[in-house]
Amino acid sequence: MSLLSTIARLEAVRSGRAEPLATVRHRHLSGRPMVVVPLAAAGEAGAPLAVLLGTDREAPRLHIVPQPLNRTQRFDFLARFAADLLPYLESFGAEVEQIEGSEKDPETGEKTQVFRELCADAPQLIVPNGGAVQHLALLGRSTRFRRTAEDPDPGAYPAPTQVPLLGRWLTHLTERAQVPGSSLLLPMTGLLARHWATGQSHLEDQHLAAQLGWHSPPPGLTGAEAALRAETERDANGQLTHPPAGPATDPAFDSGVLSPAITRHDAALVAFQQASPDQAERAELHVKQASEQLHSALEKVLLPTWLDVWHGLDLLRALPPAAHLAERWESDRWSYTGHRDRLAAGEPPQPKQDDAVTAARKLAQREREQARLDVQEALDDPLAMAECRLAGEAFTGVVTEVTPAYDTSGRSPKPRPLVTVRTADRPHADPGREVHRAPQAGAGPAAQKALIVGSDPAEGTITVRVTSGMGRKKEPEPGTVPEPGDRITFTLFELTPRRSAPLPEPDDTPWTHGGPPGAIEHSPTATEEWE
Repeated sequence: MSLLSTIARLEAVRSGRAEPLATVRHRHLSGRPMVVVPLAAAGEAGAPLAVLLGTDREAPRLHIVPQPLNRTQRFDFLARFAADLLPYLESFGAEVEQIEGSEKDPETGEKTQVFRELCADAPQLIVPNGGAVQHLALLGRSTRFRRTAEDPDPGAYPAPTQVPLLGRWLTHLTERAQVPGSSLLLPMTGLLARHWATGQSHLEDQHLAAQLGWHSPPPGLTGAEAALRAETERDANGQLTHPPAGPATDPAFDSGVLSPAITRHDAALVAFQQASPDQAERAELHVKQASEQLHSALEKVLLPTWLDVWHGLDLLRALPPAAHLAERWESDRWSYTGHRDRLAAGEPPQPKQDDAVTAARKLAQREREQARLDVQEALDDPLAMAECRLAGEAFTGVVTEVTPAYDTSGRSPKPRPLVTVRTADRPHADPGREVHRAPQAGAGPAAQKALIVGSDPAEGTITVRVTSGMGRKKEPEPGTVPEPGDRITFTLFELTPRRSAPLPEPDDTPWTHGGPPGAIEHSPTATEEWE
């Protein structure tokens, strides 16, 4: 936790309301997001119980598993879930734009012009919390390898055709959710925690209703009191008035409401199966009534969380979007387009475990995206930059003096002006250290390097020598050198993170790391077995 986050949390405790950690919205929000609120059955990891989903706040759709231990009912639920979700995921794959690029000819080595398809937009799933992301990942892992009735060897329990496809999409989305800055699959608690600080711990922030209590506490209550009420208040029947956001359910609900409802449904189903022809119609009515009671009980549990997710979206949409959002969303669109193409090409499902090459590439990508996200958020948001300034990684101040100077070591003199900045920040300003001038909208160069020449802590001044971004002429281009009175920011970190060292080609992978592709295909970890 950064110093600024700690101060914001303390301020939230003092004020009794959530305090802002950002002035802009740092994650992309789709105009048509799919809100998904899943529930898991107790006692078995990843066992589905219900899901409430939809793109319309007023029209959620509920799918349930009447008996979570019944394998057939589970796959019927997954088939309905897939039939509901897949059309949304696939609806973004038709509209594309052509992106010009170049590829090296493997024979001649020359670059040739190519055009690649990029989907114009991509889907976005919003779930209540990080636990929901993990639950969807388990669903994806348990379904993407299922054999269907259309397979040559369907096995003893063939799944409906759409179930493996649902598993592949869920696996892709949950893996993409681990990439910093990605917005294809977002937990609402994480979104709110990035933009506001509450007066409670990160663990307590995983309760969506409690976290929202800090944003809009009822009249007469503080955020802490509203959060406590959301977590503990129960009705006359002992049920929480605001159930947890899942995927786990409240034990009191499991024992007092869910278990009796499932028992009634099972009994009605058995009675229907054993009923004589003249009793069948009445027994079927009992099954329908028991199913409706179960449906109603689960809907009552899920609806508060459903409304909370949409409330969170309203709060986030009130923030202006950050400047680099479009760039990061384009990366998500490339990710979506690539998965669409892999499905169209008939490639096999994602393996149970990544081989060494894939794991190294994923790790390098996540490190690279984290570095890029940190820099972009600092450039987009004064509050994010304030964290860097408090950490001694940047300084902001007013230019007090500009002294023309030149580098005469070469054949022609080069401008190297000295700029003195008065600042209250205390950066790690060692002489000779390279700093980078943060670009300002509509003013100054896009990027500029400088070297720290000296600092005077008593006077609060730092002098830097500008070394780039001034053009190629003997005199600096107009507007490239700050003037006295300008307010500027220098960072001690590079504004464009360096790329990591290239990884070896798959054919050059040593046996200690999985070997070449031929060896990977025969690896026991490259396939999944769930029978």
